[in-house]
Formats: sequence, structure tokens, C-alpha cells
Amino acid sequence: MPYTPSGFFCDRLIRERERRDGEGSLSKPLRFSGQDFTALKQECLTKKCLFEDDTFPASVESLGYKELGHKSNKVKNIVWKRPKEICENPQFIVGGASRTDICQGDLGDCWLLAAIACLTLNEKLLYRVVPQEQSFSEGYGGIFHFQFWRYGDWVDVVIDDRIPTFNSQLVFTKSAERNEFWSALLEKAYAKLHGSYEALKGGNTTEAMEDFTGGVTEFYEMKEAPKELYKIMKKALERGSMMGCSIDSLVPARFETRTVTGLVKGHAYSVTAVEECKQSQHKEPKVRLVRLRNPWGQVEWNGPWSDNSKEWVSLSKGEKDKLQHQSAEDGEFWMAFDDFKKNYTKIEICNLTPDALEDDKIHKWTVSVNEGRWVRGCSAGGCRNYPDTFWTNPQYRLRLLEEDDDPEDNEVACSFVIALMQKNRRKERKMGANLFTIGFAIYEVSPMHGNKQHMQKDFFLFNSSKARCKSYINLREVTQRFRLSPGEYVIIPSTYEPHQEGEFILRVFSEKRNTSEEIENRIEADHPVPAPANAGEESEEDQQFRSLFQQIAGDVSNGLLVNKDLNTEGFSLECCRSMISLMDVSSMDGTGRLNLQEFRHLWNKIKQWQGIFQHYNSDQASSINSYEMRNAVNDAGFRLNNQLYDIITMRYANESMNIDFDSFISCLVRLEAMFSKSHTNTSPPYYTDPRSVCPLLAMQVWLPYMVM
Repeated sequence: MPYTPSGFFCDRLIRERERRDGEGSLSKPLRFSGQDFTALKQECLTKKCLFEDDTFPASVESLGYKELGHKSNKVKNIVWKRPKEICENPQFIVGGASRTDICQGDLGDCWLLAAIACLTLNEKLLYRVVPQEQSFSEGYGGIFHFQFWRYGDWVDVVIDDRIPTFNSQLVFTKSAERNEFWSALLEKAYAKLHGSYEALKGGNTTEAMEDFTGGVTEFYEMKEAPKELYKIMKKALERGSMMGCSIDSLVPARFETRTVTGLVKGHAYSVTAVEECKQSQHKEPKVRLVRLRNPWGQVEWNGPWSDNSKEWVSLSKGEKDKLQHQSAEDGEFWMAFDDFKKNYTKIEICNLTPDALEDDKIHKWTVSVNEGRWVRGCSAGGCRNYPDTFWTNPQYRLRLLEEDDDPEDNEVACSFVIALMQKNRRKERKMGANLFTIGFAIYEVSPMHGNKQHMQKDFFLFNSSKARCKSYINLREVTQRFRLSPGEYVIIPSTYEPHQEGEFILRVFSEKRNTSEEIENRIEADHPVPAPANAGEESEEDQQFRSLFQQIAGDVSNGLLVNKDLNTEGFSLECCRSMISLMDVSSMDGTGRLNLQEFRHLWNKIKQWQGIFQHYNSDQASSINSYEMRNAVNDAGFRLNNQLYDIITMRYANESMNIDFDSFISCLVRLEAMFSKSHTNTSPPYYTDPRSVCPLLAMQVWLPYMVM
């Protein structure tokens, strides 16, 4: 069945157009599900009705698909209610949003709530995500909205205020104040963004941190943490960075189990403060402390510096006031920095910009965002362990143009951070999707390779990577900081295994003026030459060819079978019609028939393409691997961009990711027709330079010719 232009390609084309209009920025976020908050609210107020969101209805579908799906007993007694039906005098925010406003309910989304708690520490960030001037009194229409960063764009998510309840109590996130609802509504908007509440079960705090800020996250394993970790953490909080931590659980069945010290394994915590205090009459005059919060709103550390421990006696009242110390079972507690390092296994820091936290200078970093996709059989080549396909992965040229202002050890180098994020896997969980194991490698290239050249297989066979991520891992995003000499490099993002299809974004943050962009070939053909006109005296060779033509006229399908080794019975009717159409366009006689000269031109083309096919048909299986199609198309004289190679694979490869001779010829015939049309000044264009015209626009013009 022909490939239909939809999904990734059309969505990406829409996003490209929206960006040209300024859409997707903080000041002009995209409208999620096409909903305009201001227009919808005004409509409700005019009609004097409360908003009901039919894109995320008060139904089981919005709750989940498995544990919270139709067959689950958990959802039978859930009733969706508006805050005014739950309590008297509901408020959006009571006395300012704070970390005590977030208490986990019956959903395993502690990772999200830990990030929300961090968000409350910075009002500027908080009110980006939670727009102010929303209430249950003035201008109330049962409609609210929240803003999230989503794969390079800011989106505005509209919801109604119907929330899941059981016995008039909120089922999921709630506030310590019974009549406060901003955190519950924020959770609902985030659930809508990912398709359901159940889609939020289990995750990494960094996911939500980045979705609240558009920042980039760096991980530190405690056993490998730098000596300056305390200083790094303190500076991070001073700069508004968000921070979370956790204790790994080696046994999955023991996730979220409480230890004797009161800490919980396999559970996400927020780091809300880092302080150094003076102790009176103590051997150690100063103590380094870390404040953490359990999203449960209860269950706290019971060791040194816990709420009621004896260590607090060594601090003056002024020091206690500075730390806002209080004894309350609210899930928040202090602990010594050394105990923090001993008990926690991982810390995550989400920087609004990836400032160099190791020194005292604040740097302005630049960021470039590249969207891409791994397509099975074409550009899903897997890691370096698969040399036959690794080179087919998307490739991004990185130019490091200016070295850092403060080189280390007089080394001339450029600092940058690479962040590879896979898209939409959480939203697609209900269809069985899981996170891929992803990573990337960086190769140095010389300018002689050309700025737009997709590096071939041999390059990777004979060159080792200059740098790479520490490991391939099944997280939404893999991030790492590097320092390399000025020059040109190629970044290869990939899944660990080949043939895994999915979308991703690749972000590159750098301190100085550096650039990254996808390597896109110029769309062109070497020789889109029309068929020769019928004229002049015939040579002896022409006469012999005329005799052959007369023998097979009327049966082109069999006549064009030029090599029995290909194990084919002839071209399909569809392929033959394409050939006739090609030559009819080339000659412009419009008869729908092939004359001798047109047939001879076609014959020569088929023989040339047959030779290319046989070159890549190494195992004599009468088909070529789809990953080799890029090379075969190039050998035939066509240069295409990555989107067109993806389309060819989806259109012509079979389930085994192989392309037979008939499909191979059909593809080249269509390509030849495209360029022949452009040669005669009709659409599509003869070539498109991606530097001046969006490659997707060219693809949109060319697509009907590829799928007909």
C-alpha cells in the first residue's frame, strides 16, 4: 500500500510554518489540541455555562488504559467533580504557591510532584507554567490553562476543572489546604498533555523539570560525584536551577519502600535548599545541610538533623530562623550533606541554561534544536555495534567556531552540552510503546568532506569517535557535557538496536558562537535528460534495435526483462504504466505510447539501473536491503534529502525491509519523472537548496509523485 503523507512529516511541516509566525515561544505558545483559552473562556462567560473539555473528557479514557482502564475496579467509584462541588470557597492558590501544596495521591507520579515542588521555589518560573489571574470567583467559567515546554516549543494546555474524586476526596494530587486546587489542576493539564493520568505513572524528575523550564539536565551519580558537589548544588539553586534526587532500588518489587532511616527507595525527592550554618560550642564550627521534600507530604528522615533531633541544640535561634526550621510531619526535612551523599545514589540538576556551575562566572549559552526521526529500514541504523547500518542514522554537523573565554590548563577548547531526547514515548504507552535505549557519538571531520555530505559507511569503519555519551540508556533524554578543540564534527544520534522507529530532538548548548544542523543533501539529479527526438537516418545498430522493438511491441512487461538471474517474471502493470508515463513526459508527445526512440532511451535506463541493482544484490536474493537504497539511488544519479529517503523506504520496502527489482525500477522511474518534469519547467522543482527553502516544502510538492 502506498505511503500516505501524515504523522511526523505533516506535523513537522505545520511546526515549521508556525515557527515562522513566531508560534511556540513563551510569549506566543502553541495551542494544544487547537484550543484558544481566551476565546473558549469568553464563550462560556457569554453563554453563562461551565466549560466541558471534550478533548479530555471526564471519563475512564482520561483516567487510563490498563490499571485505570475500563476493566479496572479502581475506577468504578471515581466521580469527576468541580472544586465548588467538593468544598466551600475553593481557591486557586491560598497564600501563595508553596511546596506544601503538593501531596501525592493514588498515582505513582512522585517524579512529577518532586519537580512541581522545585518549581515553587522560583516564582518567575512558576508563573510561566501556572498563569496568574485564574480563580473560582471573578470571571469563573470552569476553564483553566497551563503552559509547558514540549520538544522545543511552549504549548498552552486548556482544561476544565472537573477532577477525579472518591467520597468527595481528590484521588490524585492534592494540597495540604483542602480548598486549594492549583496543583491538582496542574497535574490534570500535564495528564492531558500525555493522554491520560495513567501515562504519568513512573518517570524521572528531570522529565517534568525540563517540561517546566525548557532547560537541560545533568546527572551525577553519588559514587562518581565531583569533590565540588556541594558548591555545584548551592550555585545551581542560586541560579534558579531545579534539583531532584533518589535512592536506587535494585529490586523492582521493592520500589517506594521505606527504610529504617525513614527514607524511601525508588522514590523521587526534591532538593529545596542547601545551607552552611555555624554551630556554637561544637568541634566542627560549620555544618553543611541539605533540605529535601518527600512528595507524599509525610514520611521523613529520622537521622541526624531530622525535625526533632538533638543536633538542632547546637544552632542559635538566628540560624534556626534562617533555615526556617520547624517540627511538622509535612514531608520536608534537613540532613547533613555527608549523610545526603551516603544515602542517596543520584542527583539531577535541571539548568535553565547549562551554565558552567564549576566556576563563579555566569555564561550566556546558545542553543540549537534539531528535529529528527529514526525510520525502520532507512535511518534507524542502531549503534556502532552494527557497522552495516550505523552510517544510515541521521547526521548533524557541529561547527565549533570559538574557544572558551576561560580555558582550562591553557587548553584551547570549546565547551558544549549535547541533549538527545526521544519524543512521545510516554503518550504512546497505551499502544505498548516503551522508552528506547538511546545514545550518541561524535566524530571529527575535515572540511574536505563538504558541509552537506552524509558520511558513508567506510568513514565510520576507518575512523573512531572523538567523543560519545557515557552509555546508551533507556531514559527520555541522554545528556552530557564535552570540551573539544575548535573544528567540525558530526553527531550521530541512534537507538542501541537497529530497526527501532521513533522521533527525537537533538539540542546542542554551547558557550560561544557555534552551530549545529542536520546534514541535508541538495536535491538534484546528474542527468535528467529527455528522450531523443525521432529524426535522421538509421544506423545498422538502429535497425537491429528496431527489429527487437517490433518483436516485443505490445508486451513491454516481458520485453523489458533483460536478465533472468533476477528471478522475476517481468514488471508489474503499475511499473509499466509508470515507464510509459515517464517517456511520455520526456518526449512531450502526449500519445501514451512509446515510439522506437523513446523505447530505446527507456531500455538503456533499465539496463543501467539493473546493473546498479545487481551490484547491491550481493546474495542473489532478487532484492536489496532497504538501508542500501540510499547508495543505490545515489549511484543512479539522484541526490535526495533525508525525508525523501525515508518516504522511499516506507513506500517500496516490504515487511522484511527489502526492495525487489520491480519496486526498485518503479522508484527510479518516478524519480526520473520528477526531474524530467522540472527540466521542462513544470513542477516539481528541479532542485531545492535546503539552505534557502524548507526541505519539507519540497517534499510536500514531490510527495504525490512518489506515492502515485
